[in-house]
Amino acid sequence: MSDSKRIGIAGAGSIAFGTAALLHQQGHVPMLWSPSGAGTAELETAPLCADGAIETEFMVPIAQSAKQLAEENDALFIALPAYGHKAVMDALVPHVRNGQHIIISSHASLGAVYLTQALAARNIRAPITAWGTTAVTGRKQSGTAVKVNTVRSLVDLCTVQDTAADVNGLAYCQNLFGDCFQQRDGLLAISLSNLNPQNHLGIALGNITRMERGEAWSQGQNVTPTIGRLLEQLDLERLAIAEALDLKVRTIFEHFHLSFHVPVASISDMNQAMHAQGNGGTGPATADSRYVTEDVPYGLQLTAVLGRLVGQPATLHEAGINIFSAMYGRDFSQENKILNALELNRFGLNDLQQAARTGLLQVTPEPVSHD
Repeated sequence: MSDSKRIGIAGAGSIAFGTAALLHQQGHVPMLWSPSGAGTAELETAPLCADGAIETEFMVPIAQSAKQLAEENDALFIALPAYGHKAVMDALVPHVRNGQHIIISSHASLGAVYLTQALAARNIRAPITAWGTTAVTGRKQSGTAVKVNTVRSLVDLCTVQDTAADVNGLAYCQNLFGDCFQQRDGLLAISLSNLNPQNHLGIALGNITRMERGEAWSQGQNVTPTIGRLLEQLDLERLAIAEALDLKVRTIFEHFHLSFHVPVASISDMNQAMHAQGNGGTGPATADSRYVTEDVPYGLQLTAVLGRLVGQPATLHEAGINIFSAMYGRDFSQENKILNALELNRFGLNDLQQAARTGLLQVTPEPVSHD
């Protein structure tokens, strides 16, 4: 059995609950912290119950503050929508210890760079592991229950600020969750390994009236052939950007095969197979869904920026940003708090590639002219 670790999870949604259940199943001790306090209120006196791909019930410790979460755990795990990452990172930074491992699930918009630089301002060096997706998928059923739809068989990751020979992001995550990780070459590869933004773009665009009316609908079943073809074309844009950066990332076909354990076919057919075996998931029942409010500014926006920088414009991604901005009456391209804080427009491609490996974003000096 692996060495038992105490893992502080920042978040109280479906992924946080599902990850806590998975860690418990693996013999570790998760602690949950809800930044607002509301997400864990019922767990103060009742057990966390998981069913579906994970069947377990246990009392989970609850942290009352970011300080308690950092001080009482071996490692920290950020598991909440990307629009909450900056605020949670800001709350945790004053309490992180040298060498304390931090995992971001899933990583978005160079958040590991923002976190590394905030810790560096305190002279703290901590290994930060960024995941390309989550270890589980599921839906929170109540304040104490989660249905885990699937446990992924492969998750991409990379680690920045790996400061000691015995601290390795891959090995650390394997100790926590098992042998289900693949090392990728830096944060840009991880950013381009997260397929949720592009997939949720097509799914939400094709089903927005279902979302807005609060209907109950099967997500997998409604990835029809037309939606499936859109997802495949969005994937080609992402793959072209990765190729221009000489980065290896999985295809959308590999993603659905490895995440949901269905045979490789067209994307629509793979989703129909997921629906048939009962893990196609339930689509959002509100227009105020992270499929749009998180994935458009925090996922599509970075892909669009990278596409422009490498000369492979992501025209469908950019169109999605503009269409959803028009539909929601807001400019999603300006809502990314992490990229805004990093002032990304000041940096070039070489700067981003360097930051993707070191976690530090610095303007590359212009060559000195000797003319």
